[in-house]
Amino acid sequence: MKTAFITGSSRGIGRAVALRLAGEGYKVIIHGVRESEKLHELKKIIEEKGGVAEIIAGDLCNLDETAALAKKVSEVDILILNASIQYRIPWQELTTKDCFEQLNCNYISSLLLIQGVVPYMKKQGWGRIITVGSVQEAKPHPDMLVYSSSKAAQTNMMHSLSLQLAKDNITVNNVAPGVIYTDRNIEALSDEEYAKKVAASIPVGFYGNPEDCTGIFSYLCSEESRYVTGQSIYVDGGKSIQ
Repeated sequence: MKTAFITGSSRGIGRAVALRLAGEGYKVIIHGVRESEKLHELKKIIEEKGGVAEIIAGDLCNLDETAALAKKVSEVDILILNASIQYRIPWQELTTKDCFEQLNCNYISSLLLIQGVVPYMKKQGWGRIITVGSVQEAKPHPDMLVYSSSKAAQTNMMHSLSLQLAKDNITVNNVAPGVIYTDRNIEALSDEEYAKKVAASIPVGFYGNPEDCTGIFSYLCSEESRYVTGQSIYVDGGKSIQ
């Protein structure tokens, strides 16, 4: 049984991916900033369906906690870097604190966790690393400058590492969701006029849900994707190319 560690999996896309992979026979390590009712509920659901789940907590904005987390999950077959934070702040008003928190969570923590898992993957001769980016890499929101920049930086890191790790049978890819109806977006999309405007900006004419993203993660974790590495795959209804 292969083990997948999914950061930020108490809700949204991370939760949906954890449920999908657990249902496909992977042991999943689910994660949040701290242990929570949502994580325990998810673990219970997975186990009631016959899956195997473990909870681990750690604040990815805190680099000491991230380093400790990297040691705890060093022996996993699959690393999915889903957790991120985004602040909607006009660029002129950004503080260094705003910048460091987003960069730590969205980029530096990814590097530390990858450094932690790669030795084991090399030893096993197999591994899957999936970063989670954003349509904002292609279509940056004007009030989310650091968020979009950090996602682009993470994807560039993915490109570099995919070349360096290919010989070790470790694939490294990026999944970049578009507008997905998650906790992060519920408040904004509850405004009917805004929701119509958002949907109109997406070529397929609607925004997605977390389950729309899970198929590509399933594929990239599998042996079927052994010839796919260094790719950034948008799951965005065509928004990135509009």
